[in-house]
Amino acid sequence: MGKVFGTGYVVADVRKMQGGAQKVVYKIDCSNGFTCVMYVWDLTMNYFQEEIEQQDLNRRSYGADLFEMNNKYLTQQGIKTPALYDLNQERARYPFDYGLVEYIDGLKAEVYFDHSDPRVQDKVFQRVGDMVAGMHSNIRNTFGPFNTSEILTGNCHQGQVEKAISDLAYASLHIDNIGSHQSKLLDRLYELEAKIESRSRYGYIHGELGPDHILVNHDLEPYLIDIEGAEFYDIEYEHTFLELRFGNYYRYLKNDKLDPNRMLFYRYYHHISLTAGGLKLEHRGFYDQAFAMGLAAQHSKRALQFIGVN
Repeated sequence: MGKVFGTGYVVADVRKMQGGAQKVVYKIDCSNGFTCVMYVWDLTMNYFQEEIEQQDLNRRSYGADLFEMNNKYLTQQGIKTPALYDLNQERARYPFDYGLVEYIDGLKAEVYFDHSDPRVQDKVFQRVGDMVAGMHSNIRNTFGPFNTSEILTGNCHQGQVEKAISDLAYASLHIDNIGSHQSKLLDRLYELEAKIESRSRYGYIHGELGPDHILVNHDLEPYLIDIEGAEFYDIEYEHTFLELRFGNYYRYLKNDKLDPNRMLFYRYYHHISLTAGGLKLEHRGFYDQAFAMGLAAQHSKRALQFIGVN
């Protein structure tokens, strides 16, 4: 803190903030009243370490370098995200990257689902909708991270087909109904994928945009957090996730110009992905076991409904 901000910034308190599955986050309070956040990208503390280590470098969504790149790009586009004060990637004293980031004194957007004043709700979610629309309006004719060194060819959704196959294989080992219907679930995946036509226009998406990845300050201004996975992609991928996570409040974010075939495919994909994701969190000791188990149970049922199994 002293090296970055000066000798007047003396640490008075450090508190670990719960919630993330991929990086460790601390709130740091200084004796002079200043507060910031420390992000630690320690792969050994990541619940999806195995998958990250097996990923193609151009398809990863984890890492301090991606955070720095997307932080800069979002800021340039006028999309609010906490400021990056300092990023240390030397790994001289520690085998991980870490950064100091602006502390947004506010609440996660999900808290406003239960707000007593509908006028406040309207203001918050209209602003969230404007932010999402503004982000998605950044268009490029190739998909992938903002500064990818390789031009990715083919259809971007093919990566989700491959991941869904892997996720179904994992889920089939642990959920009987998935295992007994695995071939039908795969057939449905291929059927939905076959209806998608090629495109060459991709919007800039967050990649995992739930109401827990948006902070709202005291002026009711939304800020994006956990931005490492942001990239140019099918915006239908994001909208189907927004539908799941925002429920009735998705009406503030809705886009009427989306490809229905992509929407159906990505809805199905998310159910499969979240089933496997919940199972992996459960099996790998995630601190909120009830959440992990509920996630897998809920989305396995939703996936099975796509093949008429209740």
